[in-house]
Amino acid sequence: MQHELIQDATLVSNYIKGDEGALETLIYRHKQRIYSFIYSKVYDRDVAEDIFQDTFIKVIRTLKRGAYNEEGKFLPWVMRISHNLVIDFFRKNNRMPKFDNTDEFNIFNVLSDSSLNAENSLIKEQVETDVRRLVEELPADQKEVLLMRIYEDLSFKEISDKTGVSINTALGRMRYALINLRKIIDKHHIILTN
Repeated sequence: MQHELIQDATLVSNYIKGDEGALETLIYRHKQRIYSFIYSKVYDRDVAEDIFQDTFIKVIRTLKRGAYNEEGKFLPWVMRISHNLVIDFFRKNNRMPKFDNTDEFNIFNVLSDSSLNAENSLIKEQVETDVRRLVEELPADQKEVLLMRIYEDLSFKEISDKTGVSINTALGRMRYALINLRKIIDKHHIILTN
């Protein structure tokens, strides 16, 4: 692991010194991990590809400007850039992330991704505090499902068993809770992330 970090740092410094091939090596080495991370949030290959390209355009611009100072932490830095671009994508398109039949709601996956650094953990805590305040404005049945799903990490089957409603009703309440949260956020002109 240490060996790879040293190699990343060396490749970055070689690229900054003018070795274009060094960046190709870095992209090739980390493409799968970064692309998979982006795809797991957007569930769309074309969008994931675009965000992946944008991530490396940003990486190149930052390195060319000489503004890179994440010595030895190249991958977490690139992951943060892609994470921010994913959030920008959702904001620009003014839509909630898609969710599929695995019960996963991507916006909360983004917030709880394990590669977040200390600074992003603080942002995450602030976001969670803001979200909790907003959640208080939801109708009781929607709030109940949302809290069970997000904070207790229960599946929709477990929520259905606990609340005595069908899985479809629980899913519907979650969907409406997210739609209403979006409306509340827009009403208060809140931007949830930096």
